[in-house]
Order: sequence, then structure tokens, then C-alpha cells
Amino acid sequence: MEIEANPWQILKKETTYENNWIKVIHHDVLKPNHEHGVYGVVDFKNIAVGIVPLDEFGFTWLVGQYRFPIEQYSWEIPEGGCLKGLESPLKAAKRELKEEVGLVAENWTEIGSIHTSNSVCNEIGYYYLAENLSQFASSPEDTEVLKIIKIHLKKAVEMVFNNEITDSISIAAILKVAKYKQLL
Repeated sequence: MEIEANPWQILKKETTYENNWIKVIHHDVLKPNHEHGVYGVVDFKNIAVGIVPLDEFGFTWLVGQYRFPIEQYSWEIPEGGCLKGLESPLKAAKRELKEEVGLVAENWTEIGSIHTSNSVCNEIGYYYLAENLSQFASSPEDTEVLKIIKIHLKKAVEMVFNNEITDSISIAAILKVAKYKQLL
């Protein structure tokens, strides 16, 4: 596919808010129609990672937790992140899988990547298939109150199509792993 040139011209940009995880940048721009405008971008300091652990019988693990930004409970694949440049996404995925569900995988396959909401942020996430699993104790972060369930991957696909799973990385990863494993 042909790649188009950037039709936006940045006139001025400034950081309006920053914390340990994000930076909000205000841009004064010339829009593609050459009119003046503004654009706000959330710059993520972390790379997101998601993992679909899959045992030899086709079962996977989901993590349930209350998500503050959306003010509701969410079922997701094990997820986390790493600071850009300080840890590889694969190393972070291995750490997060062990922390959240107590699993260590012998085999890892990068299944894909996703821009989680590219109209307002630059967050990128990588997702992996983790296989040949061994169970250990989990050790979630002190801000995480997690419920863990083990279900068949086909059930996770149903949950996606029934809108019981709405997290973007989880949806992409579950469907791509199901396709990769020829379940779709």
C-alpha cells in the first residue's frame, strides 16, 4: 500500500501535563485543509504488552480487574508494560505473565502489534502467544486486585464477540491467536 505524506503542519507544541506514565502535548497546527487548529496527543512513556498463555488443551487465562479510566470491571489477557528503551517488550511480557498469573512459558511467539487509540495517543502494544507453561505463584503489583480465570480459547473468542472483553490489546491478541491456531 502507498504511504501518504504527513498533511499536518505543526506550528507550536507544548507539554501541558506530565506524570510517570504519560505526557499530554498541545499542538497548534495547520490542518490538512490549511486552516489553523489544535491537536492534543497523549504521549505514552511505556510500551504495552499482552500475553495469551495457551496450554496443550487450548485453555488460556484471563485477568479481571476494575479499570479506573473507564469506571468498570474489565476482563483482559495478562498485560503490562515497559519503559521505552529500558526493557524489551518480550522481557516485559515474560515478567508480566509471571507476576499476574504465575505462569512461565518455554515458547514465545510475537503475534502482532497494535496502536491502541491512534487518534489521540501514540501508545503501541505488542502481544504474544506463550506456550509450554509451568505454574508458579503470582505476585501482582500492590495497585492490582486481580481475579484470574482459566477458560478455553474458544470461550475467550466468544467473550470478544459478546462484548464481554472490550480491551483493544486483548481483542486483537485473542482473535489473532485463534486464527494462528486455526480456531477461526
